Amino acid sequence: MDVLDAIKSRKSVRRYLDKSIEKEKLIAVLEAGRLAPSASNRQEWRFVIVRDRETRRKLAEAADEQAFVGEAPVVIVACAETDSHTMKCEQPCYPIDVAIALDHITLAAVELELGTCWIGAFDEERVKEILGIPEEIRVVELMPLGYPSDPSIVKKERLSLDTIVKYEHW
Repeated sequence: MDVLDAIKSRKSVRRYLDKSIEKEKLIAVLEAGRLAPSASNRQEWRFVIVRDRETRRKLAEAADEQAFVGEAPVVIVACAETDSHTMKCEQPCYPIDVAIALDHITLAAVELELGTCWIGAFDEERVKEILGIPEEIRVVELMPLGYPSDPSIVKKERLSLDTIVKYEHW
C-alpha cells in the first residue's frame, strides 16, 4: 500500500473486533510515530499504551462515556513532555508535533489493517489520575487502536481543492 492509498483508506473506527493486536504490529505503528518530524527536533511526544480491559473502560468513561474507546484492544494515550516552547509564529509546538506523530500512527495502522479514531473529548485530569501521569505532562489525545469490525472503506466528504487552496495570495 502506498501513502496515498493509506490516506484514502483511513477512517475513524468506532467498532472493533475482540482481537488482540500482535506485538510486532503495535511496535510498527509506534515506530511510525517515533519517526515523525517535530519543531526543532524536540520530540516531545510520549505514549502510554493501555491494554488492560478495566483501565480502558475507565478511559472510556473519562472520554465522555464513549464506550467504543474502551472496546478497542489498545488505547494510545498521546502525551507531551513539554516546556511549552512556541515557534516563532507563536504557535505552541507540542500539540502540533503530537498530532503529526499520531497521524503517522494512523497511516501505519491502515497499512497493517488496523483502525484508529482521534479522541479529543476527554477529561485530561481524570486521564492523568487513571494512568498516574505527572501533573506537568499534557495529555493531548486518546487514540483507540484495533481491528475494525467493518473493514470497508467509507467515502469521505471533503471540500474541493478549489475551496481550500489559494495560489500566490488569498
